[in-house]
Amino acid sequence: MADDNKPQRNVSWRVLGAMAAHFRRQSDYTQASLAEYLHTDPETIGSMEQGRRLLQPRMAATLDELFETGGLLSMSLAKIPKRERYPAFAIDFITHERDAESLFSYQNSVIPGLLQTPEYAAAVFGCLYPPLTPEEIEVQTATRLARQTMLARKPWPPMMHYILEQSVLERPIGGREVLMAQLRHLRELTDLPFLGLQIMPTGRESHAGLAGPMVLLETGDHDQLAYLEGQGVSFLLDDPEEVHPLNLKYGILRNQALSMEDSRGLLDDLLGES
Repeated sequence: MADDNKPQRNVSWRVLGAMAAHFRRQSDYTQASLAEYLHTDPETIGSMEQGRRLLQPRMAATLDELFETGGLLSMSLAKIPKRERYPAFAIDFITHERDAESLFSYQNSVIPGLLQTPEYAAAVFGCLYPPLTPEEIEVQTATRLARQTMLARKPWPPMMHYILEQSVLERPIGGREVLMAQLRHLRELTDLPFLGLQIMPTGRESHAGLAGPMVLLETGDHDQLAYLEGQGVSFLLDDPEEVHPLNLKYGILRNQALSMEDSRGLLDDLLGES
């Protein structure tokens, strides 16, 4: 876990990016000319070479052929463990998420990743800036969907509870059809015995969650953790003095949100099924 407030860049990403940059310079390409050749933008190339974005398999194969590296970039990418293909600052959270005894989540901008449909997830990644390539969106989407296997964890999944802003359920990310399919999926999930969902109505005048989203976890050892995520930064808190106020805040949010029954009713209304 990082001991400061900055995301720690994955060393493997930086090494692979430096290799790609070296081969690019040897081949007399600039970042701009390479971006033009690949039909992308220089920011994408710069992010990859600096280790802020992982080189993806299709681009690695293309660069190996273009730079005549004998497949070195592709082979190096294949040796990066799947665990290290996540941003380093998210690894600890993802590990705890997989093994959590309970998970409580408040989200104010998008449907939480564990509840997303494939089409909605791809649309969310398509909204990121700097923009991802189609291949990167495909890889990120597959990675996110793989995390959803915890919903079928044996002998039982974690107890899960979500509070979502009503505006999230009305924002047509990916288009109206994608949103409606996502809402139907959410409605089906509310029937699971281990998952609760409450909606924070847009007309609510007092609100305890204006500071942003949060995820609260209880580990198998009954440690209480909190995960906070913002613009390019994330924090995993394990100090009880920092986590306790967030648990209290989540309790207030539950009281401010619609009941689970009324939330299901609102979902039905949004689906036109009431």
